[in-house]
Amino acid sequence: MAVDLAVEARERGIKYFLISYVDLFGTLRAKLAPAAAIGDMAKDGAGFAGFASWLDMTPADPDVLAIPDPATLIQLPWKPEVGWLAADPYMNGKPVAHAPRNILKKVSEKAAQAGLTMKTGVECEFFLLTPDGSGISDATDTQAKPCYDQAALMRRYDVISEICDAMLDLGWQPYQNDHEDANGQFEMNWNFADAMVTADRMAFFKYMVKAIAEKHGLRATFMPKPFANLTGSGCHVHVSLWQGDRNLFEDGNDGIGLSKVAYNFIGGVMNAAGEMCAITNPTVNSYKRINAPVTLSGATWSPNTVTFAGNNRTHMIRVPGSGRFEFRLADGAANPYLLPAAILAAGLDGIARGIDPGKPLDINMYSEGHKAPADTKKLPLNLLDALRLTAKSDLLRRELGDEFVDSYVKLKIRDWDDYARQLTPWERATTLDC
Repeated sequence: MAVDLAVEARERGIKYFLISYVDLFGTLRAKLAPAAAIGDMAKDGAGFAGFASWLDMTPADPDVLAIPDPATLIQLPWKPEVGWLAADPYMNGKPVAHAPRNILKKVSEKAAQAGLTMKTGVECEFFLLTPDGSGISDATDTQAKPCYDQAALMRRYDVISEICDAMLDLGWQPYQNDHEDANGQFEMNWNFADAMVTADRMAFFKYMVKAIAEKHGLRATFMPKPFANLTGSGCHVHVSLWQGDRNLFEDGNDGIGLSKVAYNFIGGVMNAAGEMCAITNPTVNSYKRINAPVTLSGATWSPNTVTFAGNNRTHMIRVPGSGRFEFRLADGAANPYLLPAAILAAGLDGIARGIDPGKPLDINMYSEGHKAPADTKKLPLNLLDALRLTAKSDLLRRELGDEFVDSYVKLKIRDWDDYARQLTPWERATTLDC
């Protein structure tokens, strides 16, 4: 039964609604609408000037109307008089073709026509920093190997437990929280779901973590590599493909528990990894995580080569158990909607073309990478190289659309150009006396 937002507002005590969409750079944009106006907003959408956010529009374009999806309603656990709604951008009565949530819808609907549903779970790593963002918030969190440090975890109990309690109340079924491999870094895990549900939750999760951290006088960041000597923040995605109640990836007779469909899906993701990289790792800073030297803890925990293995965290794709795989390339800056859309598009292409990923490469890629086959692909070294691959991708143009690829690459190239114009202290220190 359709959700009537006006009724929900009365019954739940909601005074305002945040009608929210995610732009191409992953930023949440919103209008705050009083509950008395939600009936019209639910039907007609909230109006935005698309050019004012990271959508590929001009000041001359008509309003973008963000039409909320009532099924996504979340009451802010720390401010229950406010309800959050994921919305789909429309313009001139049609979905905005390059808007991220619309793209995930398009790819998911194509899969649904074949009776297929991708389910995902995400591991969004983040740092808790001082309010000005200059350092980690816990001055005593200094271990070289701080991962799972109980004392450091419990010193941030008030923040972590409030976020986890919120997820419990929202029915997300969170199941574990930990201190991650970098000082000041944390990860919180909740149960997997249909890709769109997980994407909406990921968008809200990033907002919730930042808001609750701020409430406690801290600053949370999902920046891929905020500190040169510490492990960066990944956004690992666990993926499975379903037909009704049947997990098509599962095969108990296989050595690592995967079916032929799963191997072909993995083959598609590996085949498209380079051209997807500007989506899964969308910032200049992303490539300082992928191509990082060894960190304080002794490992980067991020791939720079297109390989897969069983339960081995040194590869781009890990198979931790039967019936699913973990995609370890993406980072904390990844767009919640574009990330699964690219994975699904690549995986379905792999199934359609019967792409063989080869045999699992069961070596330590950090110390034995030289033993990988000679034709093993490397990932791009920087955002510009990644964008050039995206621009030339027939797969992404066919499945995500020319308008999206052209818009995304254009705006991200501007981002790269802005970065390239910066003069850094390192440049002056190393070339002033050249």
